[in-house]
Amino acid sequence: QVQLVESGGGLVQAGGSLRLSCSASGRPFSTYAAGWFRQAPGKAREFVAAIKWSGTYYTDSVKGRFTISRDNAKNTLYLQMSSLKPEDTAVYHCARSKGSFWTDYDHRLPGQYDDWGQGTQVTVSS
Repeated sequence: QVQLVESGGGLVQAGGSLRLSCSASGRPFSTYAAGWFRQAPGKAREFVAAIKWSGTYYTDSVKGRFTISRDNAKNTLYLQMSSLKPEDTAVYHCARSKGSFWTDYDHRLPGQYDDWGQGTQVTVSS
């Protein structure tokens, strides 16, 4: 099991930037693929970005604005968010894949992830 804790959320004006961090403890985080999801009030959890052996992946609405990365030495996953829009407002969660880093999977599906963090709130004002 991997324990995940997100941080870095907050209130920002449209056009601003934030960097989210996801700190992992327990089993080595580097042995798993990982992703970011978000959930706005009254909406389903939505895929945002993933990092796998084959590369990085993003939902269309954040391409060119968000960047996912990881620092395995620090056991930490990041999401750099720029040009933020009010529609980016949500609770952002990180998660680790069910399989190993080298296992292929559909990174868009929440069911393909096991351990989840509690989330960090991102609010973008217009």
